[in-house]
Amino acid sequence: MLQGVLNGIKILDLSRLLPGPLATMLMADMGAEVIKIEDPNAPDYTRFMPPHINGEGVSYLALNRNKKSISLNLKSEEGRNQFYELCRTADVVIDSFRPGVLAKMQLDYDTVKQINPKIIYVAVTGYGQDGPYKNMAGHDMNYLAYAGVLGINGTPENITLPGIQIADIAGGSYPTIIGCLAAILHRNRTGEGQFVDVAMTDCVLPFLSFYLTETLNSKTTYKRGEHALAGSLVNYNIYKCQDNKWVALGSLEPKFWMNFCTAINKPDWVGKMMDENVKSELKALFLTQTRDTWIAQTLKADCCIAPIYELDEIEQDDYHQERNNFIEVEHEKLGKIKMVNQPIKFSAIPKNQTYSAPPNMGEHNQEYLE
Repeated sequence: MLQGVLNGIKILDLSRLLPGPLATMLMADMGAEVIKIEDPNAPDYTRFMPPHINGEGVSYLALNRNKKSISLNLKSEEGRNQFYELCRTADVVIDSFRPGVLAKMQLDYDTVKQINPKIIYVAVTGYGQDGPYKNMAGHDMNYLAYAGVLGINGTPENITLPGIQIADIAGGSYPTIIGCLAAILHRNRTGEGQFVDVAMTDCVLPFLSFYLTETLNSKTTYKRGEHALAGSLVNYNIYKCQDNKWVALGSLEPKFWMNFCTAINKPDWVGKMMDENVKSELKALFLTQTRDTWIAQTLKADCCIAPIYELDEIEQDDYHQERNNFIEVEHEKLGKIKMVNQPIKFSAIPKNQTYSAPPNMGEHNQEYLE
């Protein structure tokens, strides 16, 4: 077992796809004992979803290291009884089914708490356990739509769909971890277990706290592209360079803008942070040199500038190397595979721990079920 801050915490993971499995993997990285439970007739879809590396689903590999795997037919009486036995010594159960699904199978919180009153049961769903949308299907873009994120993302003419799963991860995985740990602290203090309702749509709303607070209290609203940090400012924007690569300029404060203007030999721009003409001139200026030339010229100027990396460039940056942001694990079929590391650094966790590869389905049945 890994050495970590969550040693001694046992988690039964009934979740599938992205939000729940990423949350449990990160807690496994922190030392929790995570037991992934799958139906042998309907396992986690990520095992089969493309793309694949030599027949192994990339999504499954990315989300399930450091876990144990058992296969249980939870629709059978034997499978349910085995699950109940696991619950007796577990700290947390995590599920990602729609409300009511596990209640029909007698696997819900009300059933489990009769077996273990101290259990913490975390349900991560799109729309929560109550309300008019609780039984609706949804995916990341749907939650972003209902929360208003897509409504401010893009230009007045076009809405831009993010290339990453914001609601699934920032609205699902991370709140699931927060909910788990907060409930564990509460139980340590009071002895009480509880049910934790994580709705991804709810958890995306804090991303709009600045804008919604103004809108809710003044009845003003923003059109796409109008708010300051969405591309309307010359000093907080993205710019294309000569080699068709891009830079992100974040010189929001006057001191950083002054440093940037000095670095590019444009001191007359210092007092023109809001000048649309300067934005046009800066766009043209960036097109005169390559991205890496601009970064070399400005990076040490303390002006909040960064290269916009393509995915195949990220690993080579010294920052990610020094921060140990990528690791290798040994897979019995694929050999060494590279993965994104646990992002939170703890002084109590050794930096170079050996992580275990994502398990085969049912690999640990004998260890847990006999």
